[in-house]
Amino acid sequence: MNMLVPHEQLSQDAVTAILEEFATREGTDYGDRLYTLEEKVAMLRRQLQRGEIAISFDAQTETCSLVNKREYLAMEGNA
Repeated sequence: MNMLVPHEQLSQDAVTAILEEFATREGTDYGDRLYTLEEKVAMLRRQLQRGEIAISFDAQTETCSLVNKREYLAMEGNA
């Protein structure tokens, strides 16, 4: 079971760790330009603050990921 975790309820260190882990995953595509880890995290943090992405927690695997919030909510509405 997946659930959204409000990032405001997490410490800044926890949010940063989640963003850094996501930004360093194999296959994450940021386009033609190479970005530093700090730039990637800053981009993700802005998307998180704007509500474009959200932190998803999978209780079965006890892992976090970032999801497109609109797509996630649409999928949950159809479940």
